[in-house]
Amino acid sequence: MARTAPGTADPVKPLLNRHRALCEDAVDPLEIAAALEVHGITDRAALSRFRHRDVFALAEELYARVPHDTSRAATTVAAQAPASGRLAPWMLVTPAPGLVAALTLFLLDSTGGGSRLAVTLTGAVALSCAVAASLRHGPLRAEGRRAPAARLWVYWLLAYAVYGDGLLTAHVEGGSGTSWSATPTSLVALSFAVAPAAWCAHLFSLRARRGLSRSRDLADFAASTRPVLLAVVALYACALTGIALLVPLLFHGFHGFHGVPGFHDGGDPAHVAALATLLLLARLLTVHGYPAAAAAGLAAACAVEALACLSVLVAGVPGCAVLGTPVAQAVHAWGAGAVPAFACGAAAAGLVCHAAVSLARASAHT
Repeated sequence: MARTAPGTADPVKPLLNRHRALCEDAVDPLEIAAALEVHGITDRAALSRFRHRDVFALAEELYARVPHDTSRAATTVAAQAPASGRLAPWMLVTPAPGLVAALTLFLLDSTGGGSRLAVTLTGAVALSCAVAASLRHGPLRAEGRRAPAARLWVYWLLAYAVYGDGLLTAHVEGGSGTSWSATPTSLVALSFAVAPAAWCAHLFSLRARRGLSRSRDLADFAASTRPVLLAVVALYACALTGIALLVPLLFHGFHGFHGVPGFHDGGDPAHVAALATLLLLARLLTVHGYPAAAAAGLAAACAVEALACLSVLVAGVPGCAVLGTPVAQAVHAWGAGAVPAFACGAAAAGLVCHAAVSLARASAHT
């Protein structure tokens, strides 16, 4: 650790006086290093202004100069340490949304009449509770970091996943749009996606925290974190593609399912995988302190889907047929699922670029 020479002014002391409360409350030097990064102190500034080789060395100096509550530090470390041989509560909660959604659809397949409405309402409430519980515990928890509009965008994206493809197809084929089918299997697949999303978020946070403890400067940490982020996103996208392919096959075997009015067991796997990946990236950014960027990505996907539907509707107005031509050609060539797959995929690509910068900062992992 680089220290100031005897007889020279101490450049660290003013910094310590400004951030004394932070330094005293910190559990370890890594927490101070992340906070210094938030305040704009880079490795270059640590060397030129504070005579330390990097922010990590400066943080160690600040940590060593102030007293600490050792009992609090021990409690925090114990809480962060994984319990060997035991399942964390979130590991038991995150599979619940998929199970609830699948059970609801099975019951809809075997009931009829007024019972179907009761099953639908009960299943919707149970699914909402299961998802809320999954987001309040474990690696997907983002207490106090949510953007107010993000929930609205998520509801739109989920509603489009169930009803959007059928509505778009009905209008492109020249129908009135009053008779179109839903794809509830898409919602079931997205519900099953909560569990791998939690595991991928946990894996990313764990690897990033380990990289933070091993890195000696901010550039080194960023270089080690970006490949982990990309690998986790790619792993999740592959897992969701498999889920999106398997769920329709599972329900295809139930002959009564085809008799449910307005339902079909299709759903575009690319759309489901792109939407789930977008939701994972948005949640990662929210958990690590960037809810505004997450909401912007979700809003962008919603805007593209809404404009696609609007262009097809406006195309029915005399003289405006050309406005719906690009969407109609895409639907005829690749299917209705290509439109939301493009919207969610493009938004996910934007969030990946943002996350590669934002989540590679030490301050995102305190």
